[in-house]
Amino acid sequence: MLATQEGDRLTVGDVVAVLKDRAFALLVVLLGLPNCLPMPPPIPLLCGLLLLLVAVQIVAGMSTPWLPRALLSRSIARADVERAVNRAVPLLRRLERWSRPRLSIFETALGMRGVGLILLTLSMALIVAAPVVGQIPLGLAVCLVGLGLVERDGVVVLAGLAIGTVGVALNAGFVFAVVAAIMTLLHVW
Repeated sequence: MLATQEGDRLTVGDVVAVLKDRAFALLVVLLGLPNCLPMPPPIPLLCGLLLLLVAVQIVAGMSTPWLPRALLSRSIARADVERAVNRAVPLLRRLERWSRPRLSIFETALGMRGVGLILLTLSMALIVAAPVVGQIPLGLAVCLVGLGLVERDGVVVLAGLAIGTVGVALNAGFVFAVVAAIMTLLHVW
């Protein structure tokens, strides 16, 4: 894409058009990354809401993500894209050494919708994640699912699902504890 573009800037629409069906996977990874570190409360909520939008589109069977026109027309400096690509390529090459297309069920339409349902669950858990550290296992899970989709590796997707299950359980326990505390304070229980 960088070789064919002539301008100083690339639009988000240009990037999505080149990525085609892998644009979903890239969005999933990008929405998971901020949650891999302890972040203040609005970050998991915003990432969770955006991931919810992406997951709904995957479940609906869309072939490429729908993004608002205002976002598609936003541009990114070509130098910034080149810098990001130069940083990402060594990491992706390391991942590609042991990752390969496996468990091709996730490449089918039904399999992708199943991944969409998984992401829907993870996004809802991110929305109510325990402050500061509750989003970390969910962020890791989302990133692994996204990377598994990029590499077409069902084993990586399943690893993300396993970590996501732990994250959802931890955050369900947090939500239960908060609700129980409120009920106790209100003498409802």
